[in-house]
Amino acid sequence: MPILGSIIKTAYTLRQIPIDIKKNFNPVIAQRKELKKLLNRSQDTAFGEHYRFADILSQKDVVKAFQETVPVHDYNSMFKNWWYRSLNGEPWVTWPGKVKYFALTSGTSESSSKHIPVTSAMLRAIQKASIRQLVMTTKYNFPDEFYEKGILMIGGSTHLQYNGTYYKGDLSGITASNIPFWFQHFYKPGPRISREENWALKLNEIVRKAKNWDIGVIVGVPAWIQIILERIIAHYSLRNIHEIWPNFSAYVHSGVSFEPYLNSFEKLLGKSIVYNESYLASEGYIAYQQAGTRKSLTMILDNGLFYEFIPYNSVNFDSEGNLLPKPETLTIADVEIDKEYALLLSSCAGAWRYLIGDIVKFTSKEACEILLIGRTKHFLSLCGEHLSQDNMNRAVKMLQDEFNIKINEFTVMGIRYGSLFAHKWYLGTDDSVDPLIAAAKLDEYLSILNDDYRVERTEAICEVYAEILPLQVFYDWMKTKGKEGGAFKFPRVLKETQRIEWEAHIAKLIPQEMRNQTK
Repeated sequence: MPILGSIIKTAYTLRQIPIDIKKNFNPVIAQRKELKKLLNRSQDTAFGEHYRFADILSQKDVVKAFQETVPVHDYNSMFKNWWYRSLNGEPWVTWPGKVKYFALTSGTSESSSKHIPVTSAMLRAIQKASIRQLVMTTKYNFPDEFYEKGILMIGGSTHLQYNGTYYKGDLSGITASNIPFWFQHFYKPGPRISREENWALKLNEIVRKAKNWDIGVIVGVPAWIQIILERIIAHYSLRNIHEIWPNFSAYVHSGVSFEPYLNSFEKLLGKSIVYNESYLASEGYIAYQQAGTRKSLTMILDNGLFYEFIPYNSVNFDSEGNLLPKPETLTIADVEIDKEYALLLSSCAGAWRYLIGDIVKFTSKEACEILLIGRTKHFLSLCGEHLSQDNMNRAVKMLQDEFNIKINEFTVMGIRYGSLFAHKWYLGTDDSVDPLIAAAKLDEYLSILNDDYRVERTEAICEVYAEILPLQVFYDWMKTKGKEGGAFKFPRVLKETQRIEWEAHIAKLIPQEMRNQTK
């Protein structure tokens, strides 16, 4: 029996006792305590003094007082009023001390990337949640030797950009550069390769080193992991990845839905593995999947985050997914299962009643289990490109401005391209437009507007296509849906069912040989 593995497994099992949801665990009480901790820590910050956190803490109903005093924020309001000060080096703005790290996430209408503060307290909370997820693996009854194997974690470069005041980079790069000392033995691909900024060079190094590793767990975004496994299999002329990593037993994924990848992913395996999902946003570690076959994620309620939920309906959001004034906000005590909610966070990184843009649905209120079902605004994210409607609108506007054309309607969809992906645009205009030029220009604009898109475009999104259609084609389709008129908007992203219907609609109206497209 492997002694080290037995010791580690026993330690995990012991750690499981205090962190599992116990019979007497009360989510409402846990969240109330977490809010009080956050308010107490931050009452002497500029934000805490402005919104009188000390007075809120003195109230009998702290949660109600907090909601009545502090307004709901989106990124623009939080950054313009507060976070820009932290970005300029000012301490004690929305959280005690000075913010050392900022995580970059995909763009807004004002900038190429959002800058989300990552404090020391948030890094500790993420580490704590990660350990909880490791502890959970004891429920799968893996053999003792499993706990001695390497953990391959693929994310952004740990070589962070430093401007003299703060470090910035991908959250995965920030967390990987701050992993605890005891984890270094298990962590692959190791510090040197992880610091590499060039993805192609990093991939080559991982492939070259793969034969020296004994991997038990892989963590990362599905598109990147699939590329790595395919490259390793091809390089060493393997039938499957288990020929080089026979102990590979668990894959932890996050960021995008894994369903589109499942079939092609399993073709790379020699035996069954455990799939486990985590919900780690730039703003904090929100939830993870418990052991078993259930797809729901269990929310983490006592680890530096206080949650609120806005019913995702026309009362609180407009047709574009923008938050309306004075939205209804609920706590964990008030939610209902099978209803959609936009998620608000107050965090130990200095986010306060902050709309992160995700929509969740509760599958169990008692167990605090959720599904992440989408975003408040239309988006396309096959492999982590996180293409928002705002990105799309701006790219089309840039195309119109550069070529002096009018594009009244457009939509985009993601399609398979072999084992990878492509984007296809449909542009509704009665002007003369070359689809090859339109596709190339949209690709160029989006690479400027969206950092995540630029990264995925080099590796996972192989092609960008465009088809130019008469504007009437769009109007006719809306008419078939009973949504004719100015009050209805054409969907900017076509999901699978819509895609099939849309393609059939076009085929009825325009013969294939007459279609103006890049493919």
